[in-house]
Parts: sequence; C-alpha cells; structure tokens
Amino acid sequence: MNDEKNLIPPQQTGRATDFSEEKKYPSKAEAHAGFKKTADKFLNINQWHEYSGAGSAIFTLCNNQGEPASGYAAKGALMSIELPVPGSDAGKGLEWVMIEDMDAHSDARAPEEFIAMIVRPCPEPHETRTEIAHFYQDISTSTFIVKRSGKVVSAAVHGRNETPNNANVDLHDKVRNTLVALSARVGLAGPQWKKLVKGLLAH
Repeated sequence: MNDEKNLIPPQQTGRATDFSEEKKYPSKAEAHAGFKKTADKFLNINQWHEYSGAGSAIFTLCNNQGEPASGYAAKGALMSIELPVPGSDAGKGLEWVMIEDMDAHSDARAPEEFIAMIVRPCPEPHETRTEIAHFYQDISTSTFIVKRSGKVVSAAVHGRNETPNNANVDLHDKVRNTLVALSARVGLAGPQWKKLVKGLLAH
C-alpha cells in the first residue's frame, strides 16, 4: 500500500470527523528523527493517556483474548477504552475495538513516510455475546496516521461512518450509547483526539 489514505474507509453513513496536528522541523533529517519518535509513541497505546493528559480516556492494549498486553500495537490486537463517562453493559464498563489493519513506510531518503492503524468497534472478548461493546456501531472506524512529508511531521485521527450503537443492545446501553454518541457529535470527542495528536508530537 503506497498511500496511507487508502486505509481510511469511504464515508457512507453517519458522521465523519478529522483531527490533526503538525510540527515543522528545520531539516529533513531532523523531521525523520521526529517522525521515528512520534511513531514510537503512537505504537505505545498503553501510554496514550499520559500523552493526552488529565481527564482523557484510558487506552489499554490487549491480546485477542482481551488480556492486557505490553509492547506495541499490532494487527489483530484489541484495545479497551475507559471513558470518563458511565460505561456500557455490553463492555462491562469499557469500550472495545479491534486493530483491523496497519501499514507503514519508513525511509529517511523518501519525500514521505507514514505509519497508520485502523480500529473498529467489536464485542467484549470475554463474553460469548455478539453485542458490540462500544457507543458506535461496528460500521464505524477510526484511522490513526502519523506521517512525515518533507520537513513536516503530522498526527491525525479520521473517524468515518460514526453511527450510534442503539440497536441489538439492552435498554441501558441503548440510552447510554445514544447519549454518548450525541455528546461526541456535538464536539465532546474532539478535545480527546486533539490532545492525543498534540501529545504524540510533543518531544
């Protein structure tokens, strides 16, 4: 895959969101070093809360069985997300997503280099139930991209097809998911992603 934007699914329904931040370096060599540092932070999901600061969601990297894991993000792994709002029944208080795909291209001599990851809501891994454990339906995706273009390094989050998960869940989750999704729609999710992309670039 030559273009990181190929990882962003087409917008078909619901809402689309885009949050990005960039940092310019004095030289291409320094930008490459900055890209490598930012990519390292990006892959270290267990530290995202620290990069985002107080009041932000807590992200935990998990294996495909839902057990907390150390190390870097990888395709097929799961992430649990503890939001600063009441949790769902389906997720036992957490939101769950799967890392559906990843791609990367790193070359200090190239005009551009990137690392990208797409995540999608999924069921709670410890349960046999198939309800999606997230306030968005599983048609929704978030694509995270760290990129260097020339002397500029950027970090971005692209949400696509963001649709409230208010079908095939219990009454509590139907009300809760609708309210959380509506809160995200009116702008309460923006600060979380803005703080994350700024935090990834801060070094």
